[in-house]
Amino acid sequence: MTEHHLEKATFAGGCFWCMVKPFDRYDGVKKVISGYTGGHVENPTYQEVCRENTGHVEAVEITFDPEVISYEALLQIYWQQIDPTDGGGQFADRGESYRPVIFYHSEEQKQEAFESKRQLEQSHRFSEPIEVEILPAKPFYPAEDYHQDFYQKEPEHYQRYRVGSGRAKFIQKHWGEK
Repeated sequence: MTEHHLEKATFAGGCFWCMVKPFDRYDGVKKVISGYTGGHVENPTYQEVCRENTGHVEAVEITFDPEVISYEALLQIYWQQIDPTDGGGQFADRGESYRPVIFYHSEEQKQEAFESKRQLEQSHRFSEPIEVEILPAKPFYPAEDYHQDFYQKEPEHYQRYRVGSGRAKFIQKHWGEK
């Protein structure tokens, strides 16, 4: 398949370290990049985003082959990585830069995102309202190299963080490990 047939999906779900591995393991996912999006500062640094004045969130940009894995499938993977009822951050990470957001790249993605959110709400899996925003994609800025593929570069640190933040326990409780 040629490069022009690939699509992008962008998801914010708290610390981007924990959002790469879940997508990386699926056929059809060509690349997962940690970065920053949604804000008003061009080429922000990690330190700038952490100061909570850039408008950016930590996010992952996924390049995928829609003939192998659908956007709908990516949405299902996304929902199972976050606490969708927590709009103020994710797990131990609090603040604007950690809020959960689905950034859509087309009208079709927008419709699929809203439909998947509606289905999750109607499932009554969670007793609290779903607090995930669905917004148009904005420029995406890759994070610094040391943040890329963190789960591979620092597997012990990654696992300690994933467990210590409460993410692993929440996912196990609500979805079971996949």
